[in-house]
Amino acid sequence: MKDLTARQKEVLAFIADFIRSYSYPPTVREVADNFDISVKGAYDHLAALKRKGKINLGDKRSRTMSLIRGDNDWEMDGCVKVPILGTVAAGKPILAEENWEGALPIHSSMLKKNRQYFAVRVRGDSMKDAGIFEKDVVLIQKQNTARNGDIVVAIVDEAVTLKRFFKEANRVRLAPENSAYNPIYSKEVRVLGKLAFVFRAC
Repeated sequence: MKDLTARQKEVLAFIADFIRSYSYPPTVREVADNFDISVKGAYDHLAALKRKGKINLGDKRSRTMSLIRGDNDWEMDGCVKVPILGTVAAGKPILAEENWEGALPIHSSMLKKNRQYFAVRVRGDSMKDAGIFEKDVVLIQKQNTARNGDIVVAIVDEAVTLKRFFKEANRVRLAPENSAYNPIYSKEVRVLGKLAFVFRAC
């Protein structure tokens, strides 16, 4: 059986991520929209994955595709498992602990080498103008520093929040992307990482 192409691996990873996040498969149009290709182009990729024994396409009804391969095979397809560590507030900071909520399969081509990542689910709407909404999953590159303008996950007063980072003269400003919210100002801010990708909730 032929190996998967790089794009087929990405499509397979997207399907797996979608199913993990929502407990049902994406439609052909959702696959097309995610990769900015035509519906026919998306269907061609899905048909190739079916021929190579990676997915079942089911019948002609919506959301009937399913994966054939198990979790233990993702690494062989060039995917890595990024841990989902609970919820982060895009609004008022909320208390959060690193509670393992499963793993997000991400194709290695999307990740920088020698970097570590984690994912968190978004609660709140303070970052909506940056295109980050309630129930989205954000992929975060682990680091303890940030540049002005970076969107970061940070700890303030023992609470975890998602905001845009700005270093001022004697404090840090964590700015929302929603005019209904005020910035958070603090001298004690611990950066956990910066935003890498956003995975849209449906």
